[in-house]
Amino acid sequence: MEIEEPFPGVFRLKTESEELLATRNLTPGLSFYGERLIEKEGAEYRAWNPFRSKLAAAILRGLERLPLLPGGKVLYLGVASGTTCSHISDIVGWGGHIWGVDFSPRPMRDLIDNLARHRGNVSPILEDARNPGSYSAIVPTVDVIYSDVAQPDQASIVVKNAERYLGHGGWALVAIKSRSVDSARSPREVYGEQVDILRKTGFEVGNLLELEPYEKDHAMVVARLWA
Repeated sequence: MEIEEPFPGVFRLKTESEELLATRNLTPGLSFYGERLIEKEGAEYRAWNPFRSKLAAAILRGLERLPLLPGGKVLYLGVASGTTCSHISDIVGWGGHIWGVDFSPRPMRDLIDNLARHRGNVSPILEDARNPGSYSAIVPTVDVIYSDVAQPDQASIVVKNAERYLGHGGWALVAIKSRSVDSARSPREVYGEQVDILRKTGFEVGNLLELEPYEKDHAMVVARLWA
């Protein structure tokens, strides 16, 4: 098996028959959503399924820069039950931290029971990301905002949180679900509108990647805040 590391903490595992995206397991022996565990040269890797994680899909679709780094601080909006969060947890490691926000009690219970109780670098927050002030006592300034909120005002939610929590030069990774914003317009028109909102509020937008065949009518945007 060959192992490549296209981004810090992100690996491609290659054999003659398959190629897998993976992260190195921060808690060896534990899987979190039925993902495969692969041992190689004294390390354990967790297969990262692009059909269940928009971030994995974006990497496979040609993401040019991944601002998630070991030791990084991340505010995750729309964390749900924690599939993608578990891999970001692997990437930032014990020296980093993720504050995961979601307003739905059931996924939050799953996040707590299945992930956070095993990983001290994940803090679950049961709040609405539209009201970033509601968790200001818990969340510090972060390096990255990762947003996966299926709401009509997706970009505006990111902007509100960035104003409070993202430092100058900080990054945003925004998963846009076009049908949640406006099902009557074309996905590309919706993506362009959401990108314009980010640009008008001080973000420099880099990658915009459509995520098919892994996710229909979804795109991932990478942006940096300079305002």
